[in-house]
Amino acid sequence: MTGQPDEVRATTTNLYVGPWYRRSPFYEATLRDGCRAFDVYNHMLLPSYFDDPEVEYWALVNDVTLWDVAAERTVEVSGPDADRLMDLLTCRDLTRCAVGQGRYAPILAPDGGIVNDPVVLHMGEGRWWMQLADSDAGLYALGVATGLGLEVEVTYPEVYPCQVQGPKSARTLEKLVGPGIYDLRYYGWGWFEIGGAPVVITRTGWTALPGFEVNLLGTEGGTELWDAILGAGEEFGIRPIAPCEARRIEAGIFNYGSDMTIEDTPLHLMGMERLVEEQPQDYLGKAALERIRRDGVDRKLVGIELDMPELEAELAWFWPVRHDGREVGRVTDAVWSPGLRRNIGYVWVPIELADPGTELEVETPEGVVRGRTAAIPFVDPRKEVPTRPLR
Repeated sequence: MTGQPDEVRATTTNLYVGPWYRRSPFYEATLRDGCRAFDVYNHMLLPSYFDDPEVEYWALVNDVTLWDVAAERTVEVSGPDADRLMDLLTCRDLTRCAVGQGRYAPILAPDGGIVNDPVVLHMGEGRWWMQLADSDAGLYALGVATGLGLEVEVTYPEVYPCQVQGPKSARTLEKLVGPGIYDLRYYGWGWFEIGGAPVVITRTGWTALPGFEVNLLGTEGGTELWDAILGAGEEFGIRPIAPCEARRIEAGIFNYGSDMTIEDTPLHLMGMERLVEEQPQDYLGKAALERIRRDGVDRKLVGIELDMPELEAELAWFWPVRHDGREVGRVTDAVWSPGLRRNIGYVWVPIELADPGTELEVETPEGVVRGRTAAIPFVDPRKEVPTRPLR
């Protein structure tokens, strides 16, 4: 661990952090502002802990927060066949995604398995961005393009997002870019300037709350952009936080690599079925998904509520799940929800056990606890947020 900052060394006891793990342009600012632990995501250090998770949660749902999510690697697909390639890669109908719009778009293998679940942005004629979860979807896109002989370029531009999330996020960014921030529709994007530097702002995020992602173009100026956002949000109580597990699980948002992998299709995850859109054109995995939809899925990722003391940490590994004494699945995520005042998460179960209210036994490190399946999202489908409990 020689040569690594104390803040990183203290949180990676059994992991050597070398130069092949990239640092975001906001890295120094996150250390200065109290980041205490990092994850490795897309080969980059991702802040995972600033303060008590409940403090961060209420800052997010009540005010405004700033996240370093530069680890969402951006892949650009451009050229004469870029539109065709992008539409081939996903079950979303991107022929209906105009320039200036975006989509949450699962990238699929030929068997319908999920390679990645990026936000896809239509940046211009024959030009797209994929902002990726942690997998090599850029190499996959390059392989598909090469195999089909398509005239495209697949590149990794220097684009580094930070998220501004919470009900006061628009008022914060209005102070930096003006009222045009209110013109962005959900999953829309626009060009803006902050401190004279161009940025791309998208109305997206990992919370299902009002929020935006501010994309720094280039590796320079990360601290300056970070500080400008903090300054604009000071009157609203802005604070840097890590990605909020409790809020994203409440909202029914999944994490690639834990909740789903290439072995799962969108039809296997509660709520993602809607992303398999009817369309006349072919795409990778279409025949497989049509067969699965016709025959039905054998398993489902659904919600789970756990009868146990308040969880103080996230899962270090999957928890086995039993029904009538037989192992039937696994919990992929579990967290204490400060708003709902209970432990919630996701669980894979056979389809016959997927209805809400099915009783399960969950093997946790502290012993076996009772759980029951639940519908996703845990909050109101209109994405209303829990209110702060009276104390």
